[in-house]
Amino acid sequence: MAQMMLQYVLYLGILLVLAIPLGAYIKKVMCNEKTFLSCILTPCETAVYSILRINKEETMTWRQYLAGVLIFSGIGFVFVFVLQLVQGYLPGNPQHLPGTSWHLAFNTAASFVTNTNWQAYSGESALSYLTQALGLTVQNFVSAATGISVLFALIRGFTKVESKGVGNFWVDMTRVIIHILLPLNLIVALLLVSGGVVQNMKGAETASLLEPIAVSRDGEILQNAVIDVENDTVKVNSQSIPGAKIITKEFIPMGPAASQVAIKQTGTNGGGFFGVNSAHPFENPNAFTNLIEMVSILLIPVSLCFAFGRALNNKKQGYAIFFAMFFMLIVTMGSIAVTEQTATPQLIQQGAVNVTMMDQAGGNMEGKESRFGIASSAAWAAFTTAASNGSVNSMHDSYTPLGGMVEMLQMQLGEVIFGGVGCGLYGMLAFAILTVFIAGLMVGHTPEFLGKKIEPYEMKWAVMICLATPMAILTGSGIAACIPAVATSLHNAGAHGFSELLYAYSSGASNNGSAFAGFNANTVFLNVSIGLVMLFARFLPILGVLAIAGSMAQKKRIAVTAGTLSTTNGMFVFLLIFVVLLIGALSFFPALALGPLAEFFSNVW
Repeated sequence: MAQMMLQYVLYLGILLVLAIPLGAYIKKVMCNEKTFLSCILTPCETAVYSILRINKEETMTWRQYLAGVLIFSGIGFVFVFVLQLVQGYLPGNPQHLPGTSWHLAFNTAASFVTNTNWQAYSGESALSYLTQALGLTVQNFVSAATGISVLFALIRGFTKVESKGVGNFWVDMTRVIIHILLPLNLIVALLLVSGGVVQNMKGAETASLLEPIAVSRDGEILQNAVIDVENDTVKVNSQSIPGAKIITKEFIPMGPAASQVAIKQTGTNGGGFFGVNSAHPFENPNAFTNLIEMVSILLIPVSLCFAFGRALNNKKQGYAIFFAMFFMLIVTMGSIAVTEQTATPQLIQQGAVNVTMMDQAGGNMEGKESRFGIASSAAWAAFTTAASNGSVNSMHDSYTPLGGMVEMLQMQLGEVIFGGVGCGLYGMLAFAILTVFIAGLMVGHTPEFLGKKIEPYEMKWAVMICLATPMAILTGSGIAACIPAVATSLHNAGAHGFSELLYAYSSGASNNGSAFAGFNANTVFLNVSIGLVMLFARFLPILGVLAIAGSMAQKKRIAVTAGTLSTTNGMFVFLLIFVVLLIGALSFFPALALGPLAEFFSNVW
């Protein structure tokens, strides 16, 4: 137990040690201050401005900034969509994979443009190297940069006084990619390659199995089968199995994995190069790569809290937002760890499974890699669902009912427990505006936040931002649950089957991308509906955030008085957490009661 606690503390400690200086660096980059990399990267930035004819001194109104976001994302969507359809005719396809269906192409384009990386396909058998590198990896960079850019537009809204400008989207995008994402991911990719993550341009290979295996017509491995390779027959208990196949070779995927894994983690993207994501030994082979990839999930989201405080010249404000997020992360991670370590009544009953920690991981090891154990799996699950990352090193479908519920709840809160790069923090700031408004009503003072008066215009948009995720999840999953054909995509029936469905739409609406592993989402309805949910939950909050930024930038600054509500003390942190949990609990308790809670109590009784 002490060793497991040490692992959790180590993961969080390394994260904070790296995030604090990175936050200071990000602030300097976005405020156009000199950094230790400026002499190398600034000429590259200037060259981009020259080639694209960007005037870096020009500032945009919030509507112009929004237009830039939508136009850029729209072009990216169309490019990724078409690239998938025609990949069979393009180079960089050593396995000669055909183009995807239109609905899968739509879903994948929506997924990667929105920084979700929901995958209704298996990467090694559906997409070519060119599609993964030129389409998906590029979107991993630019979708992450879009989130950070919008966040700093909002920060400028708080810092500027009586101004209509909130920055320049093209300048912000360029700085984020060149000064932050490229150097950071170069380091991470080199670390991953040194740890054994595959990085090559070879086609998939095959290897002969030491012993052949037999599978049924449905693809299930036949245990205790008698295999006659020469006569191509399979018998179980002396009975021939019709339709059985004898497998003598193993498929070994190859490709440029490390370069995509780096940005999928640091950009809170999450889309795996291989189908089973970071549970694959070629994508995450050992404890060293597991540590690098896990810390990378939350590295930028945590650092942005510190960059936020520095950009405001109010470090305490950044610390307050950080502590609210960090406290919720610790609670959720602890909840997942405890439920997985104590396992389920079925595993414990009459010693059916040894769940003790004597010389083993113990607990519920179903769906988890033995090389990582429960501690690394639970911590990763907490990190990836707290952020809008979605990468996995274990199968969330195999978690205990309460463990899976906590993972769902983190996404359903609106990805504000650090959340995605940029979008997590601006989502939490919308909750902060809502908290200030409620607290102001309680004490009879005019709501103020960061020296600006909060008026009905800002409140309407803040409420819309906070409710966008619940609306998308509940509407999408509610409609899907009413369609009989969707039931065929579920691996399980009953409460757990509903949990698979609810998790899918929670993941899409939260721009997370992870899934309960038993859910087959590659159908026309599910691809289109989840794709629409992802687009709605991504761009409606961006619209609200930029509208608030534009309104705030035009306001005068209000002097701090004795009656001003402090937004940096422990009381505000408590109120902020309370409001976040209140909205999540009220919105999703009925749905959670039908899914994971019903499954838990049915298991207990």
